[in-house]
Amino acid sequence: MTQSPQALCHALIDAAKRAGADAVDTMVATGSSLSIEVREGKLEQAERSEGIDLGLRVFVGQRQAQVSSSDSRAETLTTMAERAVAMAREAPEDPHVGLASADQLAQDWDIDALELYDPSPEPAPQTLQEDALQAEAACAAIPGISQVQGAAAGYGQQSFHLATSNGFSGGYQRSGRSLSCTGIAGTGAGMERDHDGDSRTFQADLRSAADIGRTAGERAVARLDARRPKTGSYPVLFDERVSSSLIGHLLAAANGAAIARGSSWLQGALGEQILPKGLSLIEDPHRPRISGSRPFDGEGLPTQRRAIIDQGLLTGWTLDLASARKLGLQSTGNAARGVGSVPAPANWNVTLTQGEQSRDDLIAAMGTGLLVTSLIGSTINPNTGDYSRGASGYWVENGLIAYPVNECTIAGNLRDMLARILSANDARPHLSRVVPSLLVEGMTLAGS
Repeated sequence: MTQSPQALCHALIDAAKRAGADAVDTMVATGSSLSIEVREGKLEQAERSEGIDLGLRVFVGQRQAQVSSSDSRAETLTTMAERAVAMAREAPEDPHVGLASADQLAQDWDIDALELYDPSPEPAPQTLQEDALQAEAACAAIPGISQVQGAAAGYGQQSFHLATSNGFSGGYQRSGRSLSCTGIAGTGAGMERDHDGDSRTFQADLRSAADIGRTAGERAVARLDARRPKTGSYPVLFDERVSSSLIGHLLAAANGAAIARGSSWLQGALGEQILPKGLSLIEDPHRPRISGSRPFDGEGLPTQRRAIIDQGLLTGWTLDLASARKLGLQSTGNAARGVGSVPAPANWNVTLTQGEQSRDDLIAAMGTGLLVTSLIGSTINPNTGDYSRGASGYWVENGLIAYPVNECTIAGNLRDMLARILSANDARPHLSRVVPSLLVEGMTLAGS
C-alpha cells in the first residue's frame, strides 16, 4: 500500500463523483493480527495476517449501493466507483437514506484522551507462545484437570479512516491483546469443561497468564458431578459472566431499526418503567482504554454519553440516520458499520447501576434457586420478549451453593424479568458492557 487510508478514502470519493455519484462516503481499514495456540506444551498453531479493506457507498438521488475490495490499486478504485454507481441506479428508492447534513458532523475530538492504541511494540511470537504455555501449565496444575483443551494468545492492531463527500474526514487506531485458556475435568460422559480469558487495549492491563489458566482449571473442576436441577419456579441469579446477555436483549429491543420495523417487545414503551427504580443504563463511548469507545460513529456524527434507561425509565431509542428519519427523530450518533456494509444502529459502552450487595449476599438471599454461569442457545421472541435458554451452573439451597447443575432450561418474559432484577456489585469496570450479577425472582426452570 503506497497511500494512507485517508488518501485512499478521498481517492475513492473523487472516483465516485467522476462516475456520477451525487454523494459518497468511504471507509478504509488496515490492520495486522498475530495469534498463537498451544496444546500439551507444544505449539499447535501460529497465524499472522495483514490486510487492507476498502468500502465505498454511493448515492444517486435516493438510491444507494455499497461495494468493497481489498485491492487498493488506482484502477480498482475506478472500477469500484463505476460498479457502485451502476448498482445504485438500479436500486429501489429509499427516502430515508443519505449523508448527514454538514451541521450534524463531528467537528473536533481528542483521540488521545480515549487511549485506543497501545504505543508499546508488538509482542514477538515467542512472547505470545510463552504466555499461552504459562496459562496452560497453570490450568494443568489444578487437581482434577484431566487435560487442557488449549490456550491461546493474540495481538492485533487496526487503523480506520472515514470520509464523506460533504466534508467529514477522520480516523484513529486501535490495538488489542488477548489471552485465553480452556480446561477439561473428568473423563467420558462425566467430562466437564470451562474457560477463562482476558482482552485489553493495553498489554500492561492484561491479567497474568497464571491467573487465567488457574481460573479456567478451577472452574472446570467445580463443574464435575453435575446433576439436573428440579423443575419448578425459582429465583435465578445470572452470574456476572453471563448477566450482560440480559442487557443485550434490552439493547436489541431498544434498537431503532427494530422499532422502525415494528418488531420489538419495547414497541410503544418510551417513557415507561423497564428496570426497577434506581437502576440506570448509561452509554458512554468516551471511556479510556475500552473497546467500545470511539470519537465519532460510522456516519461521521459525534458520539455522546446518554442514559438509555434513567432511574428505570426508558428514555429513547438507539438510532443511526436512516432509522431516525424513519421515526421522525434525530440520530443518537450510534451508526456502526463494516467496510462492506451500510450503517446500522448499535450500542457502544454501557454501564448498569451496581447494587450494594455482593454476589454472595444475593446467593444467601435467594434461598433455593439456580446460579447460572453458562448459557446455551436461545429462543427469544423479538415481538413479545418471551425468553427461553439452556443453562448450567450451580444449585443453591438454604443460601449456599450445593452442587453443579446442567441440562436445564430457564424461561420467562424479558419485560417481566427486567422489571424485577436485583443487581450485585461485582461488575468488571474494564469491559465494554459493565453489568454485575443479576438476580431475577420467579423464573420457570425445567430440569429433572
